[in-house]
Amino acid sequence: MPLHEDQVRESLKQVIDPELFVNIVDLGLIYVVDVVPVDGEDDKYNVNIEMTMTSPMCPAGPQLVSETRKYAGEIESVANVEVKVVMDPPWTQDMMTDDARDQLGIF
Repeated sequence: MPLHEDQVRESLKQVIDPELFVNIVDLGLIYVVDVVPVDGEDDKYNVNIEMTMTSPMCPAGPQLVSETRKYAGEIESVANVEVKVVMDPPWTQDMMTDDARDQLGIF
């Protein structure tokens, strides 16, 4: 069964921002999830993720990147995970889902 971006994003919901206590997907920190089949290997995929932080000097940055790599890599068909932190476009509260806004009391 092919791996889809939605499956990776669902797995990444296990990564919780330790300052805001909301998952990084609902916070809008995951910009790109690119699932690429591995040549010559059936049902194996490389996953390339572009993510951001709530601020350029986010103290939780290394933890969030590490956990992003971990949870994406735990998907059975994933061969390799690359995580790239980008700051463009800058993160804003507008990128959060309604669930995240509700959790944080932002209306």
